[in-house]
Amino acid sequence: MKELTVDAAVENIEVVTDFVNEQLEALHCPVKAQTQIAIAIDELFGNIARYAYTPDIGKATVRFSVEENPLAVIITFIDHGVPFNPLEQANPDIHASAEDRPIGGLGIFLVKKTMNLVEYEYKDGQNILKIKKNIE
Repeated sequence: MKELTVDAAVENIEVVTDFVNEQLEALHCPVKAQTQIAIAIDELFGNIARYAYTPDIGKATVRFSVEENPLAVIITFIDHGVPFNPLEQANPDIHASAEDRPIGGLGIFLVKKTMNLVEYEYKDGQNILKIKKNIE
């Protein structure tokens, strides 16, 4: 397992993405899966940066691990911010026009659709959000 702890700030989305991409490239991850994971990082870490500690800035940890058979990566986002389970949000009505759809919810919907597993728990004062993507 590899781990990175950074300030939960929007400008660190790129740092987190680079950290994960480095691990994915070592596994020869297909471009499509790598792109889907990058979108998930942008959404999930971006939400932590924008909302977890508002108006302050706290720390966020990103853990990267690998499972075998089938080959999969697990990325875990951990913060000590306000408890928030994004999986409890209703899925957006993707058939409604953009004008009729409320703002928000589309990003987590995309994460749920493109990852093989998305789990959330609040434990010991921490938000723990885990995504898993099969890359084989």
